[in-house]
Amino acid sequence: MSEKKTVSIVGGSGYAGGEFLRLALGHPYLEVGQVTSRRYMGDPVSLVHPNLRGRTNLKFVDPAALEPCDVLVLSMPHGVAAKEFEKYRGLAPIILDLSADFRLKNLELYKKYYGEDHPRPDLVGQWVYGNPELHREALREANYIACCGCNATAVLLGLYPLIKEGVLAPKPIFATVMISTSAAGAEPSLASHHPERSGSIRAYKPTGHRHTAEILENLPGRPEFYLSAIATDRVRGILMTAQTFLQDGWSERDVWQAYRTVYGSEPFIRMVKLRKGIHRYPDPNVVEGTNYCDIGFELEEDTGRLVIISAIDNLVKGTAGHAIQSLNVRMGWPETAGLEFTGLHP
Repeated sequence: MSEKKTVSIVGGSGYAGGEFLRLALGHPYLEVGQVTSRRYMGDPVSLVHPNLRGRTNLKFVDPAALEPCDVLVLSMPHGVAAKEFEKYRGLAPIILDLSADFRLKNLELYKKYYGEDHPRPDLVGQWVYGNPELHREALREANYIACCGCNATAVLLGLYPLIKEGVLAPKPIFATVMISTSAAGAEPSLASHHPERSGSIRAYKPTGHRHTAEILENLPGRPEFYLSAIATDRVRGILMTAQTFLQDGWSERDVWQAYRTVYGSEPFIRMVKLRKGIHRYPDPNVVEGTNYCDIGFELEEDTGRLVIISAIDNLVKGTAGHAIQSLNVRMGWPETAGLEFTGLHP
């Protein structure tokens, strides 16, 4: 076994940081050093993450008390990592950022979707977008990894092979993501208040969702693409559906071939296409707690309309899981290390 590397987490009291901590504690090549939180400084991490009771005796520390480590994970609200990066860059040779601060290289897209100029445009070119299925070769050499948005992950993984292989007609693509409450983070708000959210299916971002920028930047050829987001009351998971059209004369066989060509050896992509049963399409319930992305599709033969469906757990494959997967690629470890959980049913 390789010598273990120390990893510390800045902002470990939130959902994303807590999920990374959960996965890191079970990783064969990682040893967790420190976990920071200003609010819970001095408290055991299990106070905030009760699922880790008996798994670790770590306590939250002040970010100012961080010591050098091999890998540093930044899990802070949007905008903080970019503005405070100089405080952290000397602490570790490899840094992963779970926020949106360094995902985009196109500064115009950043300004359009985030409403301001990027605070550190000098740094954006140094980061690699942390999607192993799309950027595995670049990740092998990356010291700064910008982890992806959860909605962007669900969309990109569903659409990327079809666009890369030229299967889709040059028509607009309309995607809808149905998202869970944990995607908004641990900080409570009126929108996440139980009486308001329970039983709700709410149009959250019909237009202008920030993850659109990541999708546009990472889909080959920058197709015409539109995204709408619907908030649900489930705690974890994203279900994505995309309305597309096949090239004239192309068939379901071509769709299958595109996915096989691009994803044939991917450890965390599962194609779902059954002819019977209630599980014949991807379902967030099936991937909850896992790093899998389940992808399915259905072709409307008489119109050529192709509906793409993908399902992920927003906190694992959508956040901390692909961060671990990207780190595995960077370190030359088995890509599935620490991510072998297969999920539960029912």
